[in-house]
Amino acid sequence: MDDDLYELLEPTVPQAAVLVCGLENWIDAGLAGAAAAKRLAAVGTWRTVARFDVDLLIDHQARRPTVTYADGRNEGLSWPSLELAAGTGPDGQAVLLLTGNEPDRLWRRFGAAVVDLAGRAGVELVVGLGSYPAPAPHTRPTRLVATATSEALAGRVGFVAGRLEVPAGIGAALEAICGDAGLDAIGLWAQVPHYVANLHYPAATAALLEGLGRLTGLVYDTSELTAAATETGTKIDQLVAQNPEHARMVTELERLVDAQLPAGPLPSADELAAELERFLRDQG
Repeated sequence: MDDDLYELLEPTVPQAAVLVCGLENWIDAGLAGAAAAKRLAAVGTWRTVARFDVDLLIDHQARRPTVTYADGRNEGLSWPSLELAAGTGPDGQAVLLLTGNEPDRLWRRFGAAVVDLAGRAGVELVVGLGSYPAPAPHTRPTRLVATATSEALAGRVGFVAGRLEVPAGIGAALEAICGDAGLDAIGLWAQVPHYVANLHYPAATAALLEGLGRLTGLVYDTSELTAAATETGTKIDQLVAQNPEHARMVTELERLVDAQLPAGPLPSADELAAELERFLRDQG
């Protein structure tokens, strides 16, 4: 227990079987994880039950707060936040939601505090939401893969086969700390086409929410996101069609995905991303 890292705003932590982690990760392709967390927070009623001390956890020189001036008068600063909220899912199910900035320091102490809060609430499963750039075409359904505290749990969603060593985010740290404490934890990761990784990609947000529903029974309406994904896909189609090199790249990605083959080196990712940004900006 690490009570000095957070302030508990209620005498007890409300009971909930699921804790969803929607922290802002260092990688969030298509801004899908952040958008999914916002969708969760917009459904049902929520109240903050614990507030973490960002002065201990966040480097304010690396991520500076925003100050507002009105006619020269300082109206105050907007500080980073790290909060645990209690709320309800679409069908009234109790759920906890952890949101805010990824901590810059004290990851192990932060993870232990989250596990302690989860234990007080009777949490049975911790679910993280995220996304990463992948060699996948925008013309195919968004694939979800999982990382988890056990292969069996990851297998409920699907995972990338083989052994990988990559830089860790706070989601990976929480998974490991939960695993050490005997608490099941799983990360849902949407694969976003690498050439649109810097843009809002609604298809990935929808995939995360649908995956969360299949895993936990927290079923959210994704019809608005699906419509937005269709519109975004049409705009990307129009841009890709203007460049034979980009069209060949998408066709090759389609072939690899359809054949379930590993992708090789892909050309012009940065160039295409920049063009897509300009194109969508021009479209408003």
